[in-house]
Amino acid sequence: MPGPLKNARQERFAQELAKGRSQVDAYQAAGYKPDRGAATRLSANVSVAARVEELKGRAADKAAITVADIARQLDDDRAFAKACNSPAAMVSATLGKAKVLGLIKERHEHTGKDGAPIEYRNLPEEEIDARLAALAAKNAEPRKLAN
Repeated sequence: MPGPLKNARQERFAQELAKGRSQVDAYQAAGYKPDRGAATRLSANVSVAARVEELKGRAADKAAITVADIARQLDDDRAFAKACNSPAAMVSATLGKAKVLGLIKERHEHTGKDGAPIEYRNLPEEEIDARLAALAAKNAEPRKLAN
């Protein structure tokens, strides 16, 4: 990976962009006079763009939480609940871990307009079968945690 940029203001600009600031705001925070065109040109600079991607990648790596991390935390929570003689908290931690691992799937009922059944009246039978198969496949997939 390229590492910090040699130009301190360009490095600061890249850092501000990686934090999510607009090009003009990042440009100004880096010590430049506000200039939309110049900010756009600098953000298109190959070195600056690569540095922004590097910084965003590092932030994403730090923020990534895996299912294993959550399962470990829930194991710790269950052990703590047991030490505190709190059966309800133990059960809660166990159920939470089962959900995270995909052993328990929450079911949601889908309805049509105003809670009425979903209308399939005008659809060909093949379309209905395809929709039902897609729903079944979606519900069968293990769920991934969002960051």
